[in-house]
Amino acid sequence: MLVGHSARDRDGETAGSLDELELLADTAGARVSDRIVQRRGTVHPATFIGKGKLAEVKERVHATDVDMVIFDDDLSPAQIRNLEKELDRKVVDRSELILDIFAKRARTRESRLQVELAQLEYALPRLTGMWKHLERQAGGIGTRGPGETQLETDRRLVRERIATLKRDLAAVERERETQRNRRRREFRAAIVGYTNAGKSTLFNKLTRAGVLVENRLFATLDSTTRRLVAPDRTVALVTDTVGFIRKLPHHLVASFHSTLVEAIEADLLLHVVDAADPLFRRRMTAVEQVLEKIMAEPRPTTLVFNKADRIDADAAAGLRAEFPESFVVSARTGEGLDELRARLFQLAAART
Repeated sequence: MLVGHSARDRDGETAGSLDELELLADTAGARVSDRIVQRRGTVHPATFIGKGKLAEVKERVHATDVDMVIFDDDLSPAQIRNLEKELDRKVVDRSELILDIFAKRARTRESRLQVELAQLEYALPRLTGMWKHLERQAGGIGTRGPGETQLETDRRLVRERIATLKRDLAAVERERETQRNRRRREFRAAIVGYTNAGKSTLFNKLTRAGVLVENRLFATLDSTTRRLVAPDRTVALVTDTVGFIRKLPHHLVASFHSTLVEAIEADLLLHVVDAADPLFRRRMTAVEQVLEKIMAEPRPTTLVFNKADRIDADAAAGLRAEFPESFVVSARTGEGLDELRARLFQLAAART
């Protein structure tokens, strides 16, 4: 079951957000059976949703016999504990769901380190809940120490593991820096964009690479760089990067710094947008907000509206008129890719 919150709904924003949450749940392997929306100006500090809405969720949870409730917002450790106690079901928030997807998708050593670090930093303040059964023990001799000792031991072990992961990732980042130093004289373009916008398909078509392409969120976690060579031997390096999303957990942004640095240091960002997505402007804003977080200063950016084969000619003309420096392409059919390659080679030649 999905639970969303809306203080005010603009143009179906809440429905769109829950549609995205359902895609995330599907990517994680869950099947959504129901969804509920709370329209409330402020969240309840103890249970996130109000008492009436909590009663409604509880009734529908038991009526439909679901085994998990997923919230479209981040919950505090106390809210998760209180909700699980009331609903007698596992409760997952948006960040935990995304972290679970990343854990399943991680293939390389680097991405596994990054995901584990993000998971541990998310879990650290929630360890207290593991020992809530000790709250029912009576005070006195022999009952004070064990719970506190175990909790502190767990916290110490988690902090030590976090420190180890950060050291390992620092070593990986130094290796990447060595690779980047060798490529500094070459023009570099990084493909960024909302998850499932078709970045990897575009990357494959541009460079003839074999990066995994799936119609699911976060198919790509690791950055991949390939050479694009013109007939006159002009070279442009193109990098595919992890997709962004609304409310991307800040632990993930921090943990994936060594991957995202490929975008940070690129000469040009190719911001790929799903032209067929009715909410593409909000997706663009979400990507821009993440880029602002990770970049000390803005990078030159070119908009690439993908999936032109799914929109009509008037819509494509409207995009070209509104964004005159952009490219309207179809990575699936190849439409507009020759012009995009020519632009990359032009910029690469001007850099040398």
